[in-house]
Amino acid sequence: MAVDIERTRELALALPTTQAVQHFERCAFRTPRKIFATLDAGAGELNLTFDPELRDFYCEQEPTAFSPLPGGWGRQGATRCDLAHVDEATLTSALAAAHRLAAPKAKSARPG
Repeated sequence: MAVDIERTRELALALPTTQAVQHFERCAFRTPRKIFATLDAGAGELNLTFDPELRDFYCEQEPTAFSPLPGGWGRQGATRCDLAHVDEATLTSALAAAHRLAAPKAKSARPG
């Protein structure tokens, strides 16, 4: 059931245009636009940048694996994932959802 740190990195970096960068004491995964997840290897947890609706969905579906971060970040959708209690399919889905929210916005074509 648990997903280890190295596999979590692999899953995040498999998403298009994703780079790993240092973010304070954590490894952050970002698109060219913004960070969508941060990994605390020592604590075995991943913080995901969701909107409130996604936060609620994952917390309701897998309450042992997902919980809102405390304070304002959590109210905005930031969600903690306990890697010891999440399966790979659910983690892959959560990473993809956070990545979609952080992806660069498509440029609209101007009428000619």
